[in-house]
Amino acid sequence: MREWVSLNGRLMPADRAQVSVFDAGLMQGIGLFETMRAYGGRVFRLDRHLDRMIQSARRLGWSVVPDAEALRDNVEQVVSATEHDETRVRLTVTTGSLRPAESEQPELTVIASASPGARYPEECYRKGVTVLFSPYRQGTHDPTTGHKTTSYFGRLASLREAHAAGAFEALWFTHEGYLAEGAISSVFLVCAGVLWTPPLDTPVLPGITRATVIELADKLGIAVREEPLTGEDVLGADEVMLTNSLMEIVPVVRVGRQPIAQEKPGEISGKLLVAYGELIDAECGE
Repeated sequence: MREWVSLNGRLMPADRAQVSVFDAGLMQGIGLFETMRAYGGRVFRLDRHLDRMIQSARRLGWSVVPDAEALRDNVEQVVSATEHDETRVRLTVTTGSLRPAESEQPELTVIASASPGARYPEECYRKGVTVLFSPYRQGTHDPTTGHKTTSYFGRLASLREAHAAGAFEALWFTHEGYLAEGAISSVFLVCAGVLWTPPLDTPVLPGITRATVIELADKLGIAVREEPLTGEDVLGADEVMLTNSLMEIVPVVRVGRQPIAQEKPGEISGKLLVAYGELIDAECGE
């Protein structure tokens, strides 16, 4: 199946897409991205993803802020060209070429791509996964923390190390020892029937799926607390779960070789996953 790319509004086969060798994303890592999932040709909560990207561009001081409608057009164009029920959608925006003509205004580079096969293996949900505590730390002094930037090597390095050790994900902590997030996910704990997650000012990325899970928990009557958490809280939790747009909600059953509770997916993560599926049907169904 041919893979398509929308580059600055032009739809083309992926192998024909090209950007300037002087693009700021390539030369300086100045870019933002969103990873999304489309069901039946509709991107789940696209508006929230676009809003997060635009807010990040503003807070990071971009001289040109992405236009929501232009971003939407790129995404919808490439999703429509991909003939698959479920797709992984990636939207990347950089501040453009570092060598524009003097008479031109700065122009962003906007790239949208869609690939089939977005779902994780079923056993991740049925059996749960193993995570590791990452040795790396995040804090308030990095201006990119809390934003989904293309300067992503640190996260991918920790994830690669976790995979090499047979784990699914790496959990990051702050310099003070508080739980932050996974390399590519948000983290939730269940303790005595209450859903806990690190607050946004930890700092952590304001995950779209994170916010959706909090919304669903409220509808299900599950109390939610956004409070500082530690590694001991993770190890002592009744349930642990990871969330992002592609994985949706994945239960964690081990940290390294240490089991979480009964070492199997819990009741609340199961309820939330069912409710998440129902919400997708409601928002992305026919």
